[in-house]
Amino acid sequence: MQVKVPLKELNSRIERFRKQMDQSSPGWEITVVFSKINLYYFTGTMQEGVLFIPRNDEAVLWVRRSYERAVEESLFPSVKTMESYRDAAMEMKNLPDTVYLEKEIVPLAMLQRFQKYFPFSVIESADLQIGAVRSIKSKYELALMEQSGKIHQRVTEILVPAMLREGMSESEFFCDLYTALIREGHHGVARFGMFDTESILGQIAFGESSIYPTSFNGPGGAYGMSPAVPIHGSRSRKLHKGDLVFVDVGCGVDGYHTDKTMTYMFGKSLPDEAIKIHLQCVDIQTRIASMLKPGVIPSVIYNEILDNLDPAFLENFMGFGSRKVKFLGHGIGLTIDELPVIANGFDEPIQEGMVFAVEPKKGIPKIGMVGIENTFIVTPNGGRNITGNHPGLLEVW
Repeated sequence: MQVKVPLKELNSRIERFRKQMDQSSPGWEITVVFSKINLYYFTGTMQEGVLFIPRNDEAVLWVRRSYERAVEESLFPSVKTMESYRDAAMEMKNLPDTVYLEKEIVPLAMLQRFQKYFPFSVIESADLQIGAVRSIKSKYELALMEQSGKIHQRVTEILVPAMLREGMSESEFFCDLYTALIREGHHGVARFGMFDTESILGQIAFGESSIYPTSFNGPGGAYGMSPAVPIHGSRSRKLHKGDLVFVDVGCGVDGYHTDKTMTYMFGKSLPDEAIKIHLQCVDIQTRIASMLKPGVIPSVIYNEILDNLDPAFLENFMGFGSRKVKFLGHGIGLTIDELPVIANGFDEPIQEGMVFAVEPKKGIPKIGMVGIENTFIVTPNGGRNITGNHPGLLEVW
């Protein structure tokens, strides 16, 4: 049974986007949307096509493939079919000289094909404006994320311990974990907004694999399948007694994600110092969550936390060696990595309805990446955890 995004929801998103554009770019006349994730956000369907959002006229979705599917699954009021941009250009008026679009996403070749039929000379970015609108979740969106959080909690806190067995490879564990998430209701993919980033779940690692260098912009590491596929998990790294198990994965329902990191001690306890460091990370998460209130500035949270950490603790904090990330958490929704970010440079106040994944972590030589991550909804009383309250380092023996 198809679940359609309500028309009221779609209309609200378009109107909120127009208000955002009026505020940030008062002279704007039209925005053109190409990416499938943003097309889904505004229209409720993910087809190959293009959405025109004029300032003072009806928004129109032109679809190449599949128009039939778009009409079947979307309640968006104006969907039209095209074989190429030429068809849309024949019906639409000429675009203004300045067009706003997703500069972070649209390939140059696609832009050139589009400009062949819609000539305009000035290109402005609509990325931040779209991100700002998407950052504040409606009740409809939050309900889906809460469903995802329940799946996340059940699988990682209850089902995973029974999956872990001595001698299994990271890739075998990945398969078991993915299967369990799908059976529980996960939508099957972890989407990212970062350029050219792909993942099915996230980072799965045993022991020192979790601090192995990776190009992924996150604190954790993973050997991956191979240099050609540096994700999922290694076929050769086997689980041994005494290993730390690091699971940093996304989950989602109907497009909307949660993010969670759980750690496990397999076979025997980690050294006391490693446990102490892990619990410090848990305490940091608790402190950050308490500050996730409307009006608080993300960069202020970031600096307040870092300024109160011991210099020795900062070594290998939020990454191992030189591979540190410069954030403590990030917005989340239709992609794992959304605006805003708990980092320097993010100086706009947090608003109610925003959702953050908070992930303080620290690498330990010869052991791996300890720490925690959960997803929190911003409320007047601070962040409300929707992915479970287990502190991690769950004992499996």
